[in-house]
Amino acid sequence: MNPEKRAVIDDANDRMEKTIHSLSDDLSQIRAGKANPGILSKIQVSSYGGHIYINQMANIFIQDIRTLVVEPWDKGTLKDIEKAIEKANIGVMPVNDGERIRLPFPALTHDRREELAKVLHKMGESAKVAIRNIRRDANDHLKKLEKEKVISEDELHRAEKEVQEATDSHISSIDKEIKNKEIEIREI
Repeated sequence: MNPEKRAVIDDANDRMEKTIHSLSDDLSQIRAGKANPGILSKIQVSSYGGHIYINQMANIFIQDIRTLVVEPWDKGTLKDIEKAIEKANIGVMPVNDGERIRLPFPALTHDRREELAKVLHKMGESAKVAIRNIRRDANDHLKKLEKEKVISEDELHRAEKEVQEATDSHISSIDKEIKNKEIEIREI
């Protein structure tokens, strides 16, 4: 196989994988009415003269289905962590008992579940558009290679088919991720 053609296809696949990974990260930030440590993963705490992610300065674990516990390694950072969580506005008020912080997640209302489902579908559509744009870029690049006589017309068609298969596979992954998150949100 032509190395330039392979490079275009591999680059498209890598970019599609990054899109899926980004979507997964974004979905982990959505609160589904139950405790999920992922909701704290992007929160930074101003402490030790810099900004540190909570999971780099504390143990985070699920106490029960609706309670998340943050147990800092250094008890002196408890107030800083509490402020960072409040500032992040994740819809949960931290409860500081002097040793650890508890985050009680209230159950979602029916309206909030419907609202979150719409947000999920918008996120899914955005990711699909990104995948399709990557496909378009790869196909344009392949056509340019064919025009420059680097690859033959047959190689172009085979490469476009391979890019389309990757696109279909990644869009299917997006649909599955969105469906799983929607099921999680709609659980009571």
